Parts: sequence; structure tokens; C-alpha cells
Amino acid sequence: MAADRPAGRDRPGVRRDRRSDRATRALAALRDKAYNFDPDKAERFTTQNGWHLDDYAQPLPPEPPGPPVPGGSFEVAQRLMRDYEFADPAIVRAVYAEDSPFESRDMLLEGRFYGLRFRFGVRVGGLVDAELAVDGRPVRRWGWNYRTLQGHLEMGQMDYEVRKWLDSGEVDFRIHAVSRPAHIANPVIRLGFRVFGRRVQRRFARHACLRMARLTAARTGRPGPVGDPPATSR
Repeated sequence: MAADRPAGRDRPGVRRDRRSDRATRALAALRDKAYNFDPDKAERFTTQNGWHLDDYAQPLPPEPPGPPVPGGSFEVAQRLMRDYEFADPAIVRAVYAEDSPFESRDMLLEGRFYGLRFRFGVRVGGLVDAELAVDGRPVRRWGWNYRTLQGHLEMGQMDYEVRKWLDSGEVDFRIHAVSRPAHIANPVIRLGFRVFGRRVQRRFARHACLRMARLTAARTGRPGPVGDPPATSR
């Protein structure tokens, strides 16, 4: 069963119209597609080799120091990330099989751009669930990434992660992305992506961060800092 996960619905339903049927077929076709880049060559993902590197960090409502608390920001953010609810539905929506293994899930992303719709295939490439020390501070991490498949307009990977700093109770949502344009045969689409692609990328990430902050604050009942997320782009 394929589920359309437009962010903003608590219990998104399954659409059964022709458009949904086309999306379901397109989703099924992803299983035969490979990545359109080699994720094992991460050492080559540098600006000198033509890659963009972007990092965003969005503060979320804090918790008491110590492990994540039930119903707190860390747990709520996990649910929002697992269901892809942090994505702004005005920019992108996701279709995926709800019963597919999360750690290797295929996702059909439907991007919206100036009234046009583009469908892109991605695949979840890994999960992070660990406690470690960062600069001597204990931090609990949970997250996942997806990687672009053949036919995508880009090549690369996006990592989404929620962190709780156990010594202070601070919680934040982070996005790390490496990307570069893929081969685009259509000259009109190629020109449009060259002109507007980076702008759309940054808009998606900023909106995702702010939406995560708003939804987390609403569902925990605790106000948190909401503003433009600190970001670095190269």
C-alpha cells in the first residue's frame, strides 16, 4: 500500500484517484533503480569537485537534562522525522509503502515548483541511533538519510537528525546535505534547475527547520525558539 504523506496531516490517508495510481506505479518502479552516485566515495564530496555542502541547525523546545523524556521534543521530533512531516507540503510531498522496512525504504518525492510538479526517487540509506560525546559533551542522536536514485535531477544525500545534549537538555534538529546536479537531458529543465535549483534547495531546508520547530512546540505544548536556522552553505 502506498501512502501519500503530505506534511501537516496527523493521519494522512491513501488517495485512490488516477494520480495516486500513477504515483503508486512510479513508486514500485523505484525498486529497480540504483543510486545515481557512489555513496562510498564520500571523501570526494568537496566543493573542489563540484559538490554543494549545506548544514542547518534548528533549536527545538528544551527538555530537562538527562535522557529524552516521554512526549518531549526529542521523541516528538523522532515521530515527525519518521513520517516526513517536517517537510513543507507546498514544496515537497512523499509517497512510500507504509509496510516497507524503514531502514531501506524507497520514497517517491513530488516536488512543486512554480506550478510544475516533478517526481524524484530516493532511498533511505541508513539510520543513526547512538549516544556519544561531542566536544566533551554527552549527546543522544537519532536520525536517517536518503540518497538520490537514477532519474533524479540531483546526485547526493540528505541527513536528518535530532540531538539532545544530555548535560543541558538542549534539543536541536539538524540537516546535512551534499549534492550536485545530475545529468538532465531536457534542456529547458536543465536551464531551469541551473537558475533556480539552489534557491529551491535552501528554501526546502529552511522551511523544514522552521516547520519542525513549530510542530514540535505545538505537540509538546512548550514554546521554543523559532527563527531562521543557523546555516552554512558551500
